Amino acid sequence: MNYRKQLYLFLFSVISISCSQKQESYDLIKENLFTGGIEGPATDYLGNIYAVNFEKEGTIGKVTASGESSIFLELPNGSIGNGIRFGDKNQMFVADYTNHNVLEVNLETKEIQVFANQPLANQPNDIAVLSNTTLYASDPNWKESTGNLWKVTKENGFELLEKNMGTTNGVEVSPDGKKLYVNESVQRKVWVYDIKENGDVANKKELISFKDFGLDGMRCDKDGNLYVCRYDKGTVVVLSPEGEVVNEIHLTGKKPTNITFSQDYSKCYITVADRGCIEVIDLI
Repeated sequence: MNYRKQLYLFLFSVISISCSQKQESYDLIKENLFTGGIEGPATDYLGNIYAVNFEKEGTIGKVTASGESSIFLELPNGSIGNGIRFGDKNQMFVADYTNHNVLEVNLETKEIQVFANQPLANQPNDIAVLSNTTLYASDPNWKESTGNLWKVTKENGFELLEKNMGTTNGVEVSPDGKKLYVNESVQRKVWVYDIKENGDVANKKELISFKDFGLDGMRCDKDGNLYVCRYDKGTVVVLSPEGEVVNEIHLTGKKPTNITFSQDYSKCYITVADRGCIEVIDLI
């Protein structure tokens, strides 16, 4: 082996080890503070992380950036949350899959209203926010391995954008508001659409497909890279806006359900169902 090749392999190993150490996950909270239904996570303007099913089903838990955890509120009428997103500063949206709602919660007063309801939906699962008045909701039918995609507004409620998809799950809007990403868990595909001026979508294209393991929640960072939870694999795969795999982060748990970022994008927080906790990755 020549000197140049030896040097290359040495530098490559150093860089690999450095990156691995830099992106090693650690726990924000103790295991099993949340149920196996831990999902959601979303970060408010103060850096607090919210996720559903803290201690028991039907709750929303609040976790500070330092790891202090508590029940933020209990949802009424048998509602159980899934995806959480923020609109305006104190405007929290919650996908309520048992009652087929998207709920709107005032972060200060904890007042809960029904933002929109659709009895014909299988279950509002994950949600993404285009603006504080326009959302998107995935709607999987797990038994049939199918799903729908909805646009959700206060004025018009649930509007069906596409039906008879695969098991729609993770959904996200690009930082510039021009692209919508939707994944299908069982089919292991990620799709991308153009978002039109009225919030409808067009020009559907397959961004990427995977050969194994499931897909769950996903989020874009500030540069438009898409972080996708690989359920049962125990990783988060990072995709460029063009669909190229640029990184894969390994977790302690095997069932990551969703992901959110700190306000400055220096950390990502991942909810992990098989551990009932939140794992953290330092990105910088």
